[in-house]
Amino acid sequence: MPDSLLKPALPGIALRRWRLLHRVKQGHAAAMFNVTQSTISRWESGVLAMDSAAHLQLEQLLAARLDTAADQALARLVRESTRPVHLVCDLTHRLLACSPARAAQFSRPLSELLGLSLWRFVTSEIANNERALDTLGWRELQAPPALEFITGSNDSDLVPIRHSLCRWTRIPLSDGTAARLVETL
Repeated sequence: MPDSLLKPALPGIALRRWRLLHRVKQGHAAAMFNVTQSTISRWESGVLAMDSAAHLQLEQLLAARLDTAADQALARLVRESTRPVHLVCDLTHRLLACSPARAAQFSRPLSELLGLSLWRFVTSEIANNERALDTLGWRELQAPPALEFITGSNDSDLVPIRHSLCRWTRIPLSDGTAARLVETL
């Protein structure tokens, strides 16, 4: 998986969705990205590709954060679950919350992993399913409720993944970003 998790066709669409959700005009977005309003328009229409700095800035805007009381309640439910589950940013795979059952499998304290991307620990099955998400409509308004698949094992002691049935559930957060609940079934 490349450093950037936004697919080439998605940045403009994602920027437009973010602007509309947050009621940000193209002119204000242009000031945020230090570009012209016409550049924002061309990014959103797909006529012009974003440069790497703008791409990174957009990913930071779209990264899931648990800022509101409702989002914190979701994190608390994950942290209090007796099942091996964790919550990650749907875009960056940063660890947002984790149950004690899942944290017990890690070889380092959970505090050292919170906020870090877990992408480097994925199995080939997880990577293949990640690549298929856009064709499944994962990021659309009417996204599939969940995706279940069999994953193999990785060779990591830090964040081990064992052969199991895995379920991903995409959960929109209060600010319009998305988290992914990852369950081992």
